[in-house]
Amino acid sequence: MVHRKTVSRSSKNSHVSKKFFVLDTNVLMHDPTSLFRFEEHDVFIPIATLEELDANKKGMSEVSRNARQASRYLDELVGAFSGDISNGLALNLSHDKSATGRVFLQTEAIDYQLPASLPSGKADNQIIGVVKYLQEKHTDRQVILVSKDINMRIKARALGLATEDYFNDKVLEDSDLLYSGTCTLPQNFWDTHGKDMESWQQSEQTYYRIKGPLCRDFIVNQYIHLEGEQPFQAQVREINGKVAILQTLKDYTHPRHKVWGINARNIEQNFALNALLDPNIDFVTILGQAGSGKTLLTLAAGLMQTLEDKRYTEIIVTRVTIPVGEDIGFLPGTEEEKMNPWMGALEDNLDVLNTTDDEAGEWGRAATRDLIRSRLKVKSLNYMRGRTFINKFLIIDEAQNLTPKQMKTLITRAGPGTKVVCLGNISQIDTPYLTEGSSGLTYVVDRMKGWDHGGHITLMRGERSRLAEQATIAL
Repeated sequence: MVHRKTVSRSSKNSHVSKKFFVLDTNVLMHDPTSLFRFEEHDVFIPIATLEELDANKKGMSEVSRNARQASRYLDELVGAFSGDISNGLALNLSHDKSATGRVFLQTEAIDYQLPASLPSGKADNQIIGVVKYLQEKHTDRQVILVSKDINMRIKARALGLATEDYFNDKVLEDSDLLYSGTCTLPQNFWDTHGKDMESWQQSEQTYYRIKGPLCRDFIVNQYIHLEGEQPFQAQVREINGKVAILQTLKDYTHPRHKVWGINARNIEQNFALNALLDPNIDFVTILGQAGSGKTLLTLAAGLMQTLEDKRYTEIIVTRVTIPVGEDIGFLPGTEEEKMNPWMGALEDNLDVLNTTDDEAGEWGRAATRDLIRSRLKVKSLNYMRGRTFINKFLIIDEAQNLTPKQMKTLITRAGPGTKVVCLGNISQIDTPYLTEGSSGLTYVVDRMKGWDHGGHITLMRGERSRLAEQATIAL
């Protein structure tokens, strides 16, 4: 549902008339199913929106595919309807029966008056004019413009029109409420949960069965820790009411437990390495600020399991190719060569990992570098559709720039024996119309939490350098 709060109030008060939602083109190109997300309310599609859909339908980009899908949905509704289209098309005539309202297509020229400063030839202003006309015509109904364009919403509000963002794909209104993957236990934890505790060992791991009030709030595969004289770190494996089974973690901060030559530098990094190296976990999401170690830890874990443990046949790295500054234009070469400029972070971290073995010497490090190159592939997101990865370690970098639909497309590429790791920083989103609440990374963190074979960690501290950490805080 698009507007959860608005619709719920309407459904509670039956005397409140249906709302009229006018959709901007960017909403349909962002989510073609938005037509069916307004429950009992009606939707209006201006002719300018249809023209923009037509102008953007060509190409292989995600926007073009969404424009074509939105047009197909409208064609399906028109084809299933018999009667006068001007009376509206029942949305429940399609395969999606959740919407009980109607969609109205603009079938005639609309005469509207806008300020002279808003040129009528611009599509955005035409849509605003339609909203103004509908507001004057339907005085008994609330007419709302739904757009992901902030400037368009500002212009509409300046004219006294009601506007809203598209909320259906927003997981959270406040990103601070996003699941962190960790939980700090109170100091009296063992006093309240240690009675009748059971413990046993299995496969070199210690397990505890505890009972207490906090167990109901735990989430499967959540990482819990207790600070103090006797620190305790564990992972929640099972929950049954007030009873939970905890599994102790391996301490990767200890020099004896190096992962491809590196150790965890803080407690969150230790949790991340435990998740990355756990064969029972197929899907890992790691959030963190710049320099927190997301890529370095993931590459180290991937190399360890690919080259030493032989758990995976190769490492595949992909990311969204969105420039921070001006685009550098078309790039020559193969798919991997075209992706190289976007993989600077990968190269930097490989250089760090290649210098961790002081005893190998220059020749040994060169041989290791060649071996890594043979097992590490860089792929473009554009060619992922239809593929299946078997026994691969798949790293999706900069995942905060993916939409929920793109994220689903990538994760469903995983075949038997494949581990998928999503890395990102939701405070650095470069994709237009995506926010912290609607990012595909936020979406999967929220939807996949509590799954028996999924894990999530938010890295809180920057470990790149004292300069980088200070810049993150002060600038």
